[in-house]
Amino acid sequence: MKTIGLIGGMSWESTATYYRLINEAVRLQRGGLHSAEIAMRSLDFTRVVALQKAGRWDDAGTLLGEAGAGLARSGAACVLICTNTMHLVAEPVARMSGVPLIDIIDETALVLRADGRRRPLLLATRYTMEHGFYAERMARHGIEVVVPDCDARGTVHDVIFDELCQGRIRDISRTRYLAIIEAARAQGVDSVILGCTEISLLIDPAKLPLPGYDSTAIHANAAVRFALADELEQAA
Repeated sequence: MKTIGLIGGMSWESTATYYRLINEAVRLQRGGLHSAEIAMRSLDFTRVVALQKAGRWDDAGTLLGEAGAGLARSGAACVLICTNTMHLVAEPVARMSGVPLIDIIDETALVLRADGRRRPLLLATRYTMEHGFYAERMARHGIEVVVPDCDARGTVHDVIFDELCQGRIRDISRTRYLAIIEAARAQGVDSVILGCTEISLLIDPAKLPLPGYDSTAIHANAAVRFALADELEQAA
């Protein structure tokens, strides 16, 4: 089993979900008391958010890249950035880490394509919904990402930072998210991407009015496939 490197803490609420999902998947595959080989660097999210707000993406890329390089030195065979937004700096992180970076956008796109989805609604931070890097990456896979209107984007973003990243789960916020999804369904979207790793703390992708795709779970499963690739190949 290869060691999985996690760049986490953005926020630690969703990083905890990564840890649980990866270990559950390894136990399911290997049985008994097996768990995953994981190396983790958990960053102070306040520092990362300050760089986001200031638009200092080069500095953010260096910060995460140094974390990835440290994980590689500790024995990690791959690196995951445990947040969608910071995939804006995936390229420098991959370069500085020197080991494969498992990209959450690519992995989510592959699952969408396999299910025949071509026009998903993206729920995420403002950076992810508005910057363009996410939509551009999805477009390479033939997927046209739709985002909510300006007011709804503000609602989604504020709930993520003011509530979910701080461990606050509110029914009224769930209701607001569902209303945004309903409005998008009327505009012809065919699915919903939970494109922020905290959103699955608020809404269950299996209980939406459209097919839902939890990027956190997809990313975690991709990491386990990588870690167990040799064993899975031998079993096949």
